[in-house]
Amino acid sequence: MRSVRQVRQVLLIFIPILSLAQSDSRIPDEVRYKSGYINSPKPPDFTSATPWGIAIADTRVPGYERAQVEIARTKLTCRVDSKDFVLDDDHAQVRGGLYSRHPWFATDAHDPIPLAYTKNHTVVVLLVGQNPDRVWHFWSASPRAALPPGHLEGCTVTAKVKISRGALLQMGMDYWRNPTIGYGPGGNNYEAGASSWYFPSKNWQEAVFSDMKNH
Repeated sequence: MRSVRQVRQVLLIFIPILSLAQSDSRIPDEVRYKSGYINSPKPPDFTSATPWGIAIADTRVPGYERAQVEIARTKLTCRVDSKDFVLDDDHAQVRGGLYSRHPWFATDAHDPIPLAYTKNHTVVVLLVGQNPDRVWHFWSASPRAALPPGHLEGCTVTAKVKISRGALLQMGMDYWRNPTIGYGPGGNNYEAGASSWYFPSKNWQEAVFSDMKNH
């Protein structure tokens, strides 16, 4: 189970790197981080990683009740000793929960995330307009992967998504102490950062977060 982001922040040093201003009017006021950021490098004893995303409905948009985010693929690639390793590559599969939106991730309490699918089951659909008062927080459906041994240069999350009118999406990633440890007191996971927000489009988009330099 993923931790609440607010609790994790005591460990983090924020280094904003992406261009969205905190005053971007397209992002609802209650959203805690309106621009992308990368945190300081992971602790050396953290040996695992997993990608995640958050999706919400923009209740200011007429017809937001029909807002949805379609996810065809999520992928996590990490570069170690100048070689790229694919740690997760999920197609139409996510896990997650519905978290507090007012205030933003107030606690770790959450309800199961309701998932829908296209008829051919090649795309998972988050019907965010049906629960507009919650943050739809999702992460990789695959078992948490171990980082390859060697010098880690960083990791990149990519997601193939289609965001309808009235929906918003952000991608990010966590490092973990090991592939099997659960969330608990003491800080077993460490947030690498989050992407800028992605906005509605009639076309499929590639949503990306990376903590690699010069990415």
